[in-house]
Amino acid sequence: MGKSKGKKSGKGSKGATVVRLPKTECCESRSKCGRCPLRMLKEGTLPSGYTVKKRRLVRLDGSKVTKKQLAASA
Repeated sequence: MGKSKGKKSGKGSKGATVVRLPKTECCESRSKCGRCPLRMLKEGTLPSGYTVKKRRLVRLDGSKVTKKQLAASA
């Protein structure tokens, strides 16, 4: 017969946590998006070594933030 269409395989288990990477710059919308660096800073979910200055994501050591660096640190 064919394969059952009931349960899916083990992908996407409930216990897995997804790491949300912050945007490099805030979009300044009134309702902050889920990846807003300002929101992440306030909630404490911003990756260690990063902070927000003038609505831009910056590293604490002063170097420029790139998307590649963010992805590698996660």
